[in-house]
Amino acid sequence: TYNGSVISVVENPTDGYDATVDYDALNGETITIAATPAPHAEILEVVKTILADKGITLNIQVFNDYVQPNTALEGKELDANFFQHEPYLLDFNQENGTHLVAVANIHYEPMGVYAGKSASLDSIPSGAQIAVPSDTTNEARALQLLEKIGLIKLKEGAGLTATKNDIADNPHQIRIVETEAAQVPRTLQDVDFAVANGNYAISAGVTDKVLVKEDSSTKYGNIVAVKEGQESSAKTTALVEALTSDTVRQFIVDEFGETAVPMF
Repeated sequence: TYNGSVISVVENPTDGYDATVDYDALNGETITIAATPAPHAEILEVVKTILADKGITLNIQVFNDYVQPNTALEGKELDANFFQHEPYLLDFNQENGTHLVAVANIHYEPMGVYAGKSASLDSIPSGAQIAVPSDTTNEARALQLLEKIGLIKLKEGAGLTATKNDIADNPHQIRIVETEAAQVPRTLQDVDFAVANGNYAISAGVTDKVLVKEDSSTKYGNIVAVKEGQESSAKTTALVEALTSDTVRQFIVDEFGETAVPMF
């Protein structure tokens, strides 16, 4: 929820969730869900098999950005989406007047600093260019990571809405290059470093270039989101039960290792 301009994040949206499912009523039904390609759509392929065994079709629609999956969900073109963390969702609601809610925390993808034209953070050149996501919460998250490793210092209280304008101390004269999140890993040939979301680093095949990652944080767990009012619907409940199954947990562990960590 929002408290004025401060984002308040539910620590784990799955806590207290009622996973009782009437599969007889859902037999022959289709659940339509949006996801970004990796790891989300790959995880959902496992879910698709689980639900198919119960007579439910999972229709996975793959998007390559962070906007369309939310606008489509708001427009009732989808039953759910799976691609974002809750701070992003709350900021999106605030900025766009949408009414979307988190119903389950599935996995955490550490944001990382990736090597581009420069190979080491120990010898960062003056005026180095660092690409970061341009959307509000992910830019703030990237800048907080740069602050944690000592490259910059942010203004006190900048928080989850920090932008490059909130940099208070910049001893290396770093130039922050704000880039659409999906494109950040693809800028590595043009910038010294990039701070990228894990899913887009996987899709771009650059996970071997990571120099440092965030510590684990439930705040940035990737969630299943639905339109407000559908939190306890039969479709939502069946989807969450399948996504938080032991089968899915093991798939995430085996397939993605430290790149995507289960949170259930």
